[in-house]
Amino acid sequence: MTFIETSERTNVTVALRDQPNTGADASDELIRFAIGECSLGSILAGVTDKGICAILLGDNSSVLRRELREHFKAARLIESDQDLRELMAKIVQLVESPWLAVDLIFDLRGTSFEQRVWQALRQIPAGSTASYTDIAVRIGEPKKAFAVAEACAANILAVAIPCHRVVRKSGALGGYRWGFKRKRALLDREAAHYRGVGGFYFIRAGAPVHISGASVSGRSSIGNKVLPSGRDNDAT
Repeated sequence: MTFIETSERTNVTVALRDQPNTGADASDELIRFAIGECSLGSILAGVTDKGICAILLGDNSSVLRRELREHFKAARLIESDQDLRELMAKIVQLVESPWLAVDLIFDLRGTSFEQRVWQALRQIPAGSTASYTDIAVRIGEPKKAFAVAEACAANILAVAIPCHRVVRKSGALGGYRWGFKRKRALLDREAAHYRGVGGFYFIRAGAPVHISGASVSGRSSIGNKVLPSGRDNDAT
């Protein structure tokens, strides 16, 4: 198991575990979870003995419970709202203000490729964006933009692994696991914050381009088509 410190952005410590999110070999694993509310709707946090394994966003708690079960079919799930109250407050703080330093530990599940993509996503600062192609280039796989999009869709740690900062090559927002409106809200919130500190950056092929006072959603296309899985039709 590898631990990676990412204190330069959110003081997040990530425990990388090279296994799929389904937890197929974790029949004895216990996952405690809590459900709360934030500005983006309902929020669920799942926690293992290693750290936070899921941050899910949705419109109601029953949908979030079902999504957690689908990802961790073999685990024992116990709702622990009271025990996780303090942790949930920190997670909501991360969602509401991604640019703040929040001391959290995450139990990150995924294939080796997904982990490489997610690590690259964590290097995109709040207030910045990158395209799927940019991320593919960054991890040394320039022809795998669509695979990068799949890895973004597989992410179940909303905001902590900031797949909302990955947009289409054209600058249009593209897909998001938890819905187009939430992606736009997150990016607009980050852009609004950084307008007050000198603008934000749009990362193109590893080179940041400064955009002062612009709204990310202003570059989006009204006609974006998003696949139900959150995958992008134009993952470049």
